[in-house]
Amino acid sequence: MPLDIPLQQPQYSKGTISIALVREALIAAENKGLDTAQILEQANISTELLQSDKARVSVSAYAQLWIILADQMNDEFFGMDQHPMRRGSYQLLSRMVMHAENIKQALQQILQFLNMVLDDIHGRLALEKDQAVLILEDRAEPKRMFSYATYLMLLHGLICWLAEQRIVIHAIHLKCEAPVDDLDYKIRFCKKIYYQAAEHRIVFDADCLAIKIKQDQSTWHQFIQDTPQNLLIRFTNPHALSSRIRKHLLQVHPADWMELSALAQRLNMSEATIQRRLKQEGVSYQQLKNDIRRDTAIELLSKSEKSLLTISDELNFQDASAFHRAFKKWTGVSPGAYRNLTTP
Repeated sequence: MPLDIPLQQPQYSKGTISIALVREALIAAENKGLDTAQILEQANISTELLQSDKARVSVSAYAQLWIILADQMNDEFFGMDQHPMRRGSYQLLSRMVMHAENIKQALQQILQFLNMVLDDIHGRLALEKDQAVLILEDRAEPKRMFSYATYLMLLHGLICWLAEQRIVIHAIHLKCEAPVDDLDYKIRFCKKIYYQAAEHRIVFDADCLAIKIKQDQSTWHQFIQDTPQNLLIRFTNPHALSSRIRKHLLQVHPADWMELSALAQRLNMSEATIQRRLKQEGVSYQQLKNDIRRDTAIELLSKSEKSLLTISDELNFQDASAFHRAFKKWTGVSPGAYRNLTTP
């Protein structure tokens, strides 16, 4: 590309969702006899993507799937409880709890509401020294991880919005068996997720309970308008090194992304320290870059008419063939095939 032509900054994606979670979301609908092929078509998700374990869909597509399922089942918990969470329940809950004094009071009200609406899961808040622990109890046998993750996403997303910051979860202990792939869960909630535990426990700092509510009626309308997409986009820990690096990467064109040695100098850290801290957060510098390029490519392929060569250039691949190889490695399908599967 000529040096006198400025690089076009790609419109970075807000993220993608594993196809495994698409399959999970459809299970109850299939059990109820709904036409899941038609539901996927309405959400602009190809049924053929279900065959590729590495495939991913845009957050906007998954959010649309969420809405369609909730509408068709009249259940915002997607048929995973004996008692449906009727459409509009979450809107009512969020409007109610924004009048709480602090996160503790809001969390207690959220649990009271969910305990009244749902039959199979009962939640309570416990304090253990400097830790707050959300304890969930099952009416019957443990459910799938997806059920608890959905419950937690509704709850955690709401209190993060109320606090206007991430409420950091330190550990999640669940009685259920581990899913085949829990990477998206670890990215959304926390790295430390343990399965086949003695009880369901979600652990975070007790100090968070004293955070004052920072939302009101004027901000509530936007929150509801953006739901569920805002719940799916992870509330990152702004103090995590990976979050700081990701924020920097999103501000510049991929051609200007630093080598690790240059980044280490900028952050006044050694390369070894950066690698160690990122490893503790379950990621690497290369993975951060790959994830941004992958998610942005998925967004551009499904929502724009840009050529594969243009997308390749925007994401700073050496050529279109390099982009083709990388995308197929990330998702299991070629970029051209992905576009054909996701474009109406």
